[in-house]
Amino acid sequence: MTQFVYNDGGRAESGFKGKAGDCVCRAISIITNEPYESVHNRLANGNHSQRKSSRQKTQRPRSADHGILVKRKWFKDYMKELGFTWVPTMKIGQGCKVHLRSEELPEGRIVVSVSKHLTAMIDGVIHDTHDPSRDGTRCVYGYWIYN
Repeated sequence: MTQFVYNDGGRAESGFKGKAGDCVCRAISIITNEPYESVHNRLANGNHSQRKSSRQKTQRPRSADHGILVKRKWFKDYMKELGFTWVPTMKIGQGCKVHLRSEELPEGRIVVSVSKHLTAMIDGVIHDTHDPSRDGTRCVYGYWIYN
C-alpha cells in the first residue's frame, strides 16, 4: 500500500485560510519547493489571462483556489519552465494501465494527474491534504516528472 503524508504545500504558513480547490498549486509547491504564495500568484495570473472559452460567460477570476485548467498552453509552458516533463500513461479508449500506487510510478519527484485532481508524490509517498489513491485503485492519466 502506498504511504501518505499530510502536506498543504505551505498554504497555512503563507497565511491562506480555509479549504480551497488548490491541488495544482499545492502539488507544484511541494515538488519544486517553491513558496506556496509564489506558485499561487503565478497560477492565478495565468488563470485570469487565458482567453475566455465559448462556454464561459465571464472571464476566469484572478485566483488559483477554484481549479486550474491544466490542459491550457500557458499551464504546460509554465510546467516546462519549472523543469517538468509530461509523461502520459493513458490513451483515449485504452483503459487504465497505471494506478496511483508507488510500485506503478517512478521514483523521484512527480506531480500526478488523476480524475479532477493533481497530487504530489515523492519517492513513492503521496504528499497531499488527503489520500487520493482510493486504496491504490485510482487511475493515473499521466504525470509531470521534475528534472
